[in-house]
Amino acid sequence: MSRAPDTWILTADCPSVLGTVDAVTRYLFEQGCYVTEHHSFDDRLSSRFFIRVEFRQPDGFDEAAFRAGLAERGASFGMIFELTAPQYRPKVVIMVSKADHCLNDLLYRQRIGQLPMDVVAVISNHPDLEPLARWHDIPYYHFPLDPKDKPSQERKVLQVIEQAGAELVILARYMQVLSPELCRRLDGWAINIHHSLLPGFKGAKPYHQAYNKGVKLVGATAHYINNDLDEGPIITQGVEVVDHSHYPEDLIAKGRDIECLTLARAIGYHIERRVFLNANRTVVL
Repeated sequence: MSRAPDTWILTADCPSVLGTVDAVTRYLFEQGCYVTEHHSFDDRLSSRFFIRVEFRQPDGFDEAAFRAGLAERGASFGMIFELTAPQYRPKVVIMVSKADHCLNDLLYRQRIGQLPMDVVAVISNHPDLEPLARWHDIPYYHFPLDPKDKPSQERKVLQVIEQAGAELVILARYMQVLSPELCRRLDGWAINIHHSLLPGFKGAKPYHQAYNKGVKLVGATAHYINNDLDEGPIITQGVEVVDHSHYPEDLIAKGRDIECLTLARAIGYHIERRVFLNANRTVVL
């Protein structure tokens, strides 16, 4: 579902207590806000409540006053909320290595307006994809990785991210393991994509390994990064059925397509504030 261009997004979470839905929706009603979309979820195992509302503002809407009033209303519930304005476009940095399918797909979706974001930089440990970034008039930073001095390379990466004012980092087939330090800095606002054959087929040529084992499903997983390699909170996954007639090159081709679609879907959810972190899991509304 695409977001209407004139709606605000209100997201909030708090402990599971009586009256949480009423606290949000009644406040919106009192402020003259028209709700266009509403989703909520109460996690009975963690005893935590999550809500996402899109609404149209009334004439004379005062964002500062709205925030102050909601903070006061939600204080007794221990509510943490976030308000996102219409036409919100986060600044994004994309990290890549040599594979171009995810980068090319994301830049195309940005160009046609399907993903409302502004890619402000592309960072790579290889020079291969610079022409693609330059064609889109996006700065490209090539930082080769010296295995003996990985911290130096990561300092340069982090400097670009910070100077660009990035609000989201996308690892679009960036084939390097990030250090624990960089993972901590990017925790909760960096999205990675990988084939969902893991953890069964690690290392080189995973699709060839999968073919040799006769797998019947291939797919992709998009998740937030953390210090557990490829095991961060999952945002979304994609899968397709395959059979004996699919050779390794067929599996690879399917994998590329699923990776592009799954990554784009996860980024869209993130930009539209549909993803809540709930310990090491996600709630996607």
